[in-house]
Amino acid sequence: MDDRLIVALDVPDALSGLTLATTLGDAVSFYKIGLGMLTGGGLSLANELKHDHGKRIFLDMKLFDIGATVEAAVRGLARFDIDFLTVHGDPHVVRAAKQGAAGSNLKILAVTILTSLDRADLDAALIREGDLHDLTVERAARAFEAGADGIIASPREAQAIRALPGARLIVTPGVRPAGAAAGDQKRVETPAAAITAGADHIVVGRPVWQAADPRAAARAILDELPAR
Repeated sequence: MDDRLIVALDVPDALSGLTLATTLGDAVSFYKIGLGMLTGGGLSLANELKHDHGKRIFLDMKLFDIGATVEAAVRGLARFDIDFLTVHGDPHVVRAAKQGAAGSNLKILAVTILTSLDRADLDAALIREGDLHDLTVERAARAFEAGADGIIASPREAQAIRALPGARLIVTPGVRPAGAAAGDQKRVETPAAAITAGADHIVVGRPVWQAADPRAAARAILDELPAR
């Protein structure tokens, strides 16, 4: 199966997530479980999909705290045998997360700037002045220097991040098939454009699980991807 497509299980609870995964069947091998499902049985679903169904799991928690707390949280999450975990891309957070993941196969992915944000949002949050693209690439470089296994960034920054020295995994949300609504995403590209730009994995949620036929929607996205 082509694991470049990660389907975001942004549904209310674990039962809904398992139902969707069952519908998708062998069309999808990689799933993202986010913060919104954490209180709806997200960790139990991650464990079931991983061990009973042989799926890969991306736990999107975007952890941010003092180093000791991040390290402890990641050490606990690593016991669930998940594949990817997100933390904020601040170097002290990345270093602590890597310490917590030591001895496991868990890959730490650093969040640069959320794909739902633009320059106006950064201004409102008192983030320093500068071009959003340049800030994203700089945060990616610093996260890699701190030991991150990969980066979360929009497809529009993927090519520049791929060119960084020591670049590793690049995972891109903000991906929408041609003609799909952007929703709350502001920096979007098509699946093919994201992979061509250098992404290793694309994350797609609503265009799959809101489709009349989610399995067909997932297969259509996979068919759009360039050959490996």
